[in-house]
Amino acid sequence: MSAALDTLTGRDPVLDGLMATFGPPPARRRVPTQSRFGQLVRAIVYQQLAGVAAQAIHGRLVAALGNEVSAERVLLASPETLALCGLSSAKAASIRDLAERVASGEIALERIGRLGDDEVVAHLTLVRGIGPWTAQMFLMNTLSRLDVWPTGDFGVRAGFSVAWGHDGMPSPRELERLGEPFRPYRSLVAWYCWQAADEAKVKTKP
Repeated sequence: MSAALDTLTGRDPVLDGLMATFGPPPARRRVPTQSRFGQLVRAIVYQQLAGVAAQAIHGRLVAALGNEVSAERVLLASPETLALCGLSSAKAASIRDLAERVASGEIALERIGRLGDDEVVAHLTLVRGIGPWTAQMFLMNTLSRLDVWPTGDFGVRAGFSVAWGHDGMPSPRELERLGEPFRPYRSLVAWYCWQAADEAKVKTKP
């Protein structure tokens, strides 16, 4: 992390200011192989939900699976069990599809870390309900990849707009171009964008 921040220092005055304001991002550690399935299930649960509601649903799901979030446990659970946890039919279908593909070996989470970033995204988006954003969060948070640039993420777009003083949020295509100078550590720049967006929210609260 320190080497990455040293590399980024001096590339852009706005980024230098963000690093001075927010300090270094949290240390990134790759999630153990046996926890990767659970991380993806959690990501699916949290899609398009407020934190408190998603946390409650996820907690009920973990409990219903006997505190062991695995493909085998999901496949043993009935549709009624998943529904009682608060999962929508679409999310339940997505989690079951993931479990089926993992159980069959079509998606090998124990070996997915050997793939390049684009290959991981292509691999995971085979699953119903997993789009590029969820796959990118898996790259960043589970595989600890340092050069992920989630141009479709609202917080990254908003934070970049605030920090760099853009008139309106950049489009995903514009953000792709704007992120080029920060290779190969765009994951860290994304983190600073999130911090800038969160700070802006606090300042605008009545």
